[in-house]
Amino acid sequence: MDKEMRELIKYRYDRAGETLEVAKELFGNGKFKDANNRSYYAAYYAMRAVYTLQGKDFKKHKTLLAEFNKEFVATEIFPRTIGRKISMLALVREQSDYNDFYIASSAESQQQVEIAEELIKLVAEYLKRQGIEL
Repeated sequence: MDKEMRELIKYRYDRAGETLEVAKELFGNGKFKDANNRSYYAAYYAMRAVYTLQGKDFKKHKTLLAEFNKEFVATEIFPRTIGRKISMLALVREQSDYNDFYIASSAESQQQVEIAEELIKLVAEYLKRQGIEL
């Protein structure tokens, strides 16, 4: 793997971590819909970092989620439980972003942040096993 690819993986992983920090700040300020959005995107950037190892990227979120579940969750490279959690992240994010009448709760938003944090940690462990220094 060349230096450019390693830098892209690190960039995407770092972006996931930075976005998670923003989600936490928003949650702490009671901005639950926005925290839900940032939690989802933190997970999204982490999954993109994983796919960078294969030289892949996806234009559509649904494709990335489906492929990640098929390739990494169904094969138990990542725990099956995280697949359901990622699906919930996406669903809550869509509701938060597009449903005018959706009311995001503190408990739900906290769960979103925790799921993103869990996935980012799992991705870090996976990348390290692949020889990527973060």
